[in-house]
Amino acid sequence: MKILVVDDEKAIRNSLKEILGDEGYEVDAAEDGLIAEEMIEKEYYDVIFCDIKMPGKDGVEVLDFVVSKGIDSAMVMISGHGDIDTAVECIKKGAFDFIQKPLDLNRLLITVKNAGERTNLVKDNRVLKKKVYGGEMIGSGAALQHIREIIDKVAPTDARVLITGANGTGKELVARSLHALSNRSAMPYIEVNCAAIPSELIESELFGHEKGSFTSAIRQHKGKFEQADGGTLFLDEIGDMSLAAQAKVLRVLQEKKLSRVGSDKDIQVDVRVIAATNKNILEEIEKGNFREDLYHRISVILIKVPTLEERKEDIPELVDYFVAQISSENGRSPVPFTPEAIKALQERKWPGNIRELRNVVERLLILGGNPVSARDVEIFF
Repeated sequence: MKILVVDDEKAIRNSLKEILGDEGYEVDAAEDGLIAEEMIEKEYYDVIFCDIKMPGKDGVEVLDFVVSKGIDSAMVMISGHGDIDTAVECIKKGAFDFIQKPLDLNRLLITVKNAGERTNLVKDNRVLKKKVYGGEMIGSGAALQHIREIIDKVAPTDARVLITGANGTGKELVARSLHALSNRSAMPYIEVNCAAIPSELIESELFGHEKGSFTSAIRQHKGKFEQADGGTLFLDEIGDMSLAAQAKVLRVLQEKKLSRVGSDKDIQVDVRVIAATNKNILEEIEKGNFREDLYHRISVILIKVPTLEERKEDIPELVDYFVAQISSENGRSPVPFTPEAIKALQERKWPGNIRELRNVVERLLILGGNPVSARDVEIFF
């Protein structure tokens, strides 16, 4: 665990550094708030001990800085006798705890242990949310704000949603957001990529099968509809689903029941279906590749996700997000992009949309300079 000690008194800095170092912690020290903020921007600290009264930038300003940046570090304020009211206000602002001077060794070590556990819980929770919901919808432009407004209205209902848009635009993030904000959020969220499953297996995958119903059916299998019972089923790339499977999906939506492959027994299911496709479904209907009656069942609400070309104003925020994400994954300090580099990225074409932008940002972080310049974009794009 990495700890930062911020105090203008050299004796306290050295004492804390020695005590915590003897306990096996990695400890850095800063003599004022300005230096501390510079260090916090470059390194991640699990716990930050920060004196309240310091010349220049005081501890309250450092706390405000940490909170405004969304940094997960547990802030522990060091307070003199006259600073108790301020310390309490710091707790309200987001500090984890405060310890009073003169420092008590047992109190100090208990606080470090508790603060470290709190930081680990916060980090684990963020990792879990990413696993469940797959990330965030980044951007504050008008196009994405419109999508968010639709999601806020539609999510609490059970209305079926068809999400359209090109590959790499983030259709799956819209689906996960709809589930996360719904009344079904505590229930299963199951994804099926219809394009990735062979047509001869799609029915078994969706509806399940009984033991012995075909050669490789060595045991009973619950399909995705049953697994999603009470929750949400996301049918990604539904435009690639076979007509036979479409007919069975239509029956489930109409009757709210299914039968496994190899069985004539009906099973009741309560599932909200969200579908997505990069195809023009109306054209697929004209070609005879998609059932019109199924289209009308799944498209109570239509959400078209904009391409990156249609939301280039979000590129600065997306770059910042990907820089932080990629740097964290690789245990490296974030590298900034110059304003000219951001402008150069905004002037490019993005046929691969958000997915392509992330790949380009990762490439520039590896091959570009510090900071990443417009010249780097020109060379390594």
